[in-house]
Amino acid sequence: MKDITPFLLSLLSIPGLSGYEQPASDIIAETWRPLVDELTISRLGSLHGLRKSRSNEKRPTLMIAAHMDAIGLMVKTVEHGFLTITTIGGIDPRVLPGQLMIVHGKKDLPGLVQLVPDRLVNNQTSSKAPEKKDLFVDIGLTEKELVDLVKPGDLISFAQPPFELTGGYIAGHSLDNRASVAALTICLEEIKNYNLDCNVVAAATVQEELHAIGAATSTFSVRPDLAFAVDVTFAKGPGSNDYRSFPLGEGPAIGLGANNHPALTQKMTSLAEELDIPYFIEAMPTSSGTDGMAMQITTNGIPTQVLGMSLRYMHTSVEMTSLKDIARTGRLLARFITDLNPETFKFMFEEKVS
Repeated sequence: MKDITPFLLSLLSIPGLSGYEQPASDIIAETWRPLVDELTISRLGSLHGLRKSRSNEKRPTLMIAAHMDAIGLMVKTVEHGFLTITTIGGIDPRVLPGQLMIVHGKKDLPGLVQLVPDRLVNNQTSSKAPEKKDLFVDIGLTEKELVDLVKPGDLISFAQPPFELTGGYIAGHSLDNRASVAALTICLEEIKNYNLDCNVVAAATVQEELHAIGAATSTFSVRPDLAFAVDVTFAKGPGSNDYRSFPLGEGPAIGLGANNHPALTQKMTSLAEELDIPYFIEAMPTSSGTDGMAMQITTNGIPTQVLGMSLRYMHTSVEMTSLKDIARTGRLLARFITDLNPETFKFMFEEKVS
């Protein structure tokens, strides 16, 4: 397996905001091209990499989705030399003041998010968390200069460069969910020399942060027999230590619950134990909050499984995850694929009538 770090660092150094994923798609396509038999783009921009079965006969199709879109900001208005903003995807306003940003106007412009000083805000308790309406972006230009360079609807992305930490961790914006794109890429590397008994579609989906739009449309187009959604989940850390979070760097989380097919959950836990890969069971009694929600209910229903990697500081510019867990997730997916054939598929999913 090649070192995935340079590829991931390149993905964490570009915008690719939800609905505007082209920069990320171009980098992923370049990396996937030698690993798949066909590379196509859906009508909405999701990237599909197809690895064909070795057989000329009809074989099951597995689709694995990892969304490539990122959260960010958009210019709402240009007022008095400053940019008011709205959000693309879910961003906690508490993390925004002081953030370095890139405003993608007629040219890329560095800027920073700021807010009105506490003492100048009427009827507001000191140190209260800011609201979006209190935030603005300053790029250091006059109103006259701004009018020619920036307009409402222009994108604003995080400017924080990614970096590696000691202990095998990596931090940066957009690890949700480009860490999973990296895991899927490791999977494709692992299976590239195998003759497969199933067709595999690797999908870097668009607009997950805006209601899993890419996953729904890509699944409808591909019509897979079963599907995986690979995403991130909450890591343990200060203030996040209950059952909803998982240790960082100690293996992937295997979903169990509404968006997960019991046969797939059982198979993934068995494979993880066989490969000596540590894992956790993530209880998902209702919605998983991932592409798996849309994939499962497309067409007449797709048996689906959600895999997660622990991530600290989700939806900030310094999300943090484990390179080891990215590799583990990729290996686990690859082993599932190389084990899958029509017989095992039938055994797992044939309908039983009492």
